[in-house]
Amino acid sequence: MAILAALWGASFMLMRVVTPAFGPIPLSAVRVIGASLCLLPVLALRGELPALRRHWRPLVVVGLTNSTLPFICFTYAALSITAGMSAIFNAAAPLFAAVIAWWWLHERLSPQRVAGLVIGFAGVVWMVWDRASFKPGGTGWAVVVCLGAPLLYGVSVSYTKRYLTGVPTLVVATGSLLAASVLLCIPAIICWPSAPLSMADWGAAAFLALACTALAYVLFFRLIANVGPARTITVTFLIPAFAMLFGTLFLDEALTLTMLGGCAVILTGIGFATGMLRLPIRR
Repeated sequence: MAILAALWGASFMLMRVVTPAFGPIPLSAVRVIGASLCLLPVLALRGELPALRRHWRPLVVVGLTNSTLPFICFTYAALSITAGMSAIFNAAAPLFAAVIAWWWLHERLSPQRVAGLVIGFAGVVWMVWDRASFKPGGTGWAVVVCLGAPLLYGVSVSYTKRYLTGVPTLVVATGSLLAASVLLCIPAIICWPSAPLSMADWGAAAFLALACTALAYVLFFRLIANVGPARTITVTFLIPAFAMLFGTLFLDEALTLTMLGGCAVILTGIGFATGMLRLPIRR
């Protein structure tokens, strides 16, 4: 779990480093194409390739909402805000997922979950209030776009539960990345940077695709199979810590009290909303 959190935390640092060279759309395309090429052979060895053809329509929707658009959001935001800040906003995905599941799938929200959602979104508002400046040179739009990614993840979770329940998780992961690759091919060609890319840029993009996406997916589903989804979701708590650590060590990003306080409030809300933390009950 620590390795998985470190890989996903490193992805925010790498996006911050190489997005200026590639641009948001080309880098997102390189990431999903590289990850797809790694996961397709694994799926073939498991004999699950026919499932891609049977479920291609919902897989395209999941590819759009779980990879294509969120990756573009994060890479665009990486041009303006720190890796740690992006990772903290990404941690709000379980909050959006709970609200969308309540609205769309009519899942019941207990008083504890409602309290967790209120606490978590209060932390998001606190951080956005401190950062959302829409004046020239401000980071307001980057913050708004960055928050679009966890919102899309929440949509993707409910859509997957409704239309892909029972489909093997690796099929969903590989199929959604493959769909994202197809969706991003032409936009990436149109937006491809005119300046030549260095070997360091390609190396960082390759690590982002192969380690932070393909390998991370394998580890994620391996954890689900071995320790269950409830424990696996606790990786949400570790990703911002690694992202802030890497940003501080390698990019000289400053850690502010607002970041630390907002992160603590959001993660507390996530803990209550997902049931990982429980309020004391008097018997």
